[in-house]
Amino acid sequence: MDGIMGMRKVASNCSLADVDDLDLARLLDKPKLNIERQRSFDDRSLSELSINIRAVDGFDSMYSPGGIRSGFGTPASSARNSFEPHPMVAEAWEALRRSLVYFRGQPVGTIAAVDHASEEVLNYDQVFVRDFVPSALAFLINGEPEIVKNFLLKTLLLQGWEKRVDRFKLGEGVMPASFKVLHDPLRKVDTVIADFGESAIGRVAPVDSGFWWIILLRAYTKSTGDLSLAETPECQKGMRLILALCLSEGFDTFPTLLCADGCSMIDRRMGIYGYPIEIQALFFMALRCALAMLKHDAEGKEFIERIVKRLHALSYHMRNYFWLDFQQLNVIYRYKTEEYSHTAVNKFNVIPDSIPEWVFDFMPTRGGYFIGNVSPARMDFRWFALGNCFAILSSLATPEQSMAIMDLIEARWDELVGEMPLKITYPAIEGHEWRIVTGCDPKNTRWSYHNGGSWPVLLWMLTAACIKTGRPQIARRAIEVAEVRLLKDGWPEYYDGTLGRYVGKQARKFQTWSIAGYLVAKMMLEDPSHLGMISLEEDKAMKPLMKRSSSWTC
Repeated sequence: MDGIMGMRKVASNCSLADVDDLDLARLLDKPKLNIERQRSFDDRSLSELSINIRAVDGFDSMYSPGGIRSGFGTPASSARNSFEPHPMVAEAWEALRRSLVYFRGQPVGTIAAVDHASEEVLNYDQVFVRDFVPSALAFLINGEPEIVKNFLLKTLLLQGWEKRVDRFKLGEGVMPASFKVLHDPLRKVDTVIADFGESAIGRVAPVDSGFWWIILLRAYTKSTGDLSLAETPECQKGMRLILALCLSEGFDTFPTLLCADGCSMIDRRMGIYGYPIEIQALFFMALRCALAMLKHDAEGKEFIERIVKRLHALSYHMRNYFWLDFQQLNVIYRYKTEEYSHTAVNKFNVIPDSIPEWVFDFMPTRGGYFIGNVSPARMDFRWFALGNCFAILSSLATPEQSMAIMDLIEARWDELVGEMPLKITYPAIEGHEWRIVTGCDPKNTRWSYHNGGSWPVLLWMLTAACIKTGRPQIARRAIEVAEVRLLKDGWPEYYDGTLGRYVGKQARKFQTWSIAGYLVAKMMLEDPSHLGMISLEEDKAMKPLMKRSSSWTC
């Protein structure tokens, strides 16, 4: 189509659709490697990487025994977990399949929402990278990996397009936020258009898309046992291009990634600029996944070494400076300011008077969480669900911190779960602060959308985190809460209100990731072996000594 920014230039005698179709077919036709005797990527220890870093015990096995059809209603699965499949499950699968998008007859993703009642389609008819992840996990668990493979390859081809916003060219490794397939029935041609941020609200590139792509590639590999896709030159290059963007050296004094507002699931202005926990947790997860999949060849060796160094620095930084519990809150409350030396305790010069009043009542005696953001003279004390769940799944959080996050969720159930799991952020910002932080955003009013709204898609992340920490009863309780209304309300995108009681004022119905998130949560709870697709065990070599100055004691 003419006028679409970011299109790749192709020869005039060959349509864009033809080129993409040929490329996709070429990648799909690559012969599979004999993987029977190959060691898992995750089994490689750092000592095998020939770099001067302490060896780790090794990653978990790459092949997930749960990567076969889940088998709802089978006597074994029902007896093992003591619950029968809910009637919602069948309806959820039907709704999920209605959202499938095809390119040249091959399924390549799922659209964001199939809400025929909505007058404005906007971009909800597109395949979003982040939105497709729970759909992909559902299909992998159900023994249908081909759609996931097609999606990974299609988005990989889109990564190679030239990306421009006005007169500025984006980095080569940027993955699209979304893409759309246009069908021309007369010419019998399918065409793909992609959005790399040039059409997004605020024109912000999606920092998280590349991370989700790497995480999903590992999930596919671990579920199927097929190492051949990740080992193709195209996938290896795709990973390296993404890593090149986020491992480049600049003026940063922190190992965390500096980001603009609206660069992730929270894709509108919500005061998450700086070093948001969501991006840091996904960054950490993607680095560990890439470390497991990169080949130890001339091109991969440099990235492997850089990843290992960054992981050590990032885990230390996050576990020390982003972590908040009752004791640490008391420490910050007693901070001295204007310290100048290497021995400074208040390293970011945070003013204690800037601590919001709500956090003192919100913080239980037992429990804790990773706060939203840490930067010079600024700490965002808000709770962000995705970042904390993925801190657990990636083992960015220590086992003790992971259990503390679960303790917090239990202790603050009404605030974070309420009548519909799960609050994307807590608490909502309102009044003068809302006007300043959001720019008077009419969609992000208090307790709505990204500003304290409740998002059913987060149910799968919560369930995975609960299983990993040995607290499945929390997930079961949350799922039971969701089942009361989710289907009856038409699978909304989000809910509003302090308890998540009301369907969101602008929420789309039949939101695909609400549907898929529920399915993944149910299937993981039925067969926890599926957790291995999306979870990494703690790397002993990255466990820092959590030493604090004696002056920190209260």
